[in-house]
Amino acid sequence: MDSSGTHDANRAYYDAFSAGYEDHRGDNDPGGYHDLLDELESEYVKRYGAGRDVLEVGCGTGLVLSRIGKFARTARGVDLSPGMLEKARARGLDVVVGSATALPFEDNQFDVTCSFKVLAHIPEIELALQEMVRVTRPGGIVLAEFYNPYSLRALLKRFGPAGRIAASANESHVYTRFDSPFGLRKLLPKGTLLIGARGVRIVTPTAKVMKTALGRLIFRAAERALCDSPLRIFAGFYVAAIEKRS
Repeated sequence: MDSSGTHDANRAYYDAFSAGYEDHRGDNDPGGYHDLLDELESEYVKRYGAGRDVLEVGCGTGLVLSRIGKFARTARGVDLSPGMLEKARARGLDVVVGSATALPFEDNQFDVTCSFKVLAHIPEIELALQEMVRVTRPGGIVLAEFYNPYSLRALLKRFGPAGRIAASANESHVYTRFDSPFGLRKLLPKGTLLIGARGVRIVTPTAKVMKTALGRLIFRAAERALCDSPLRIFAGFYVAAIEKRS
């Protein structure tokens, strides 16, 4: 499938996903697995983006973006799926339809540009990273999340069944790639420097283990203790902090 075909397939996938996307997220499962992931990701954005202008690429229904809006000077979002953005707009968020490989923003517009669980579904990932860097101001930060092949999550995805996301769609219907933390420098655009990273979902095997109060207590504590430790290289979601030098 060529890039335009992947683009259309991704849009159709996420439009289908949008109907039930929040069934086990946000207010429908406070304190649960997805809530923990959103917390760890948005808190990492806060480290670099408090009081600054932030863009989220692939903002979906706005669950993370709404958290960012609580500490950023401005918080904007862009997503490929009109279905997802309908829910984001209902939250009152500043969002537009657009592609990660052709962001609808001027150069040097944001202090922090972030993306979570999106780049793994883009074949032209280098172009998407270039676009994120382009719209970020010199000295600013790009936070790019990758699917890590050296993780428990990757092992389960490889050998387990494809998860159903709608009546007519499952995870096998979307392009997915895995990029090793050890090879990320090869993907980075010129004029950038990898300055840090956070690991999300290091020891949690599945979302189901956080359905009970005891499971939430154990895995929340473990993930928070390990997210910035050397064990982050085994996280299912590896968030790289990339500084734009020029």
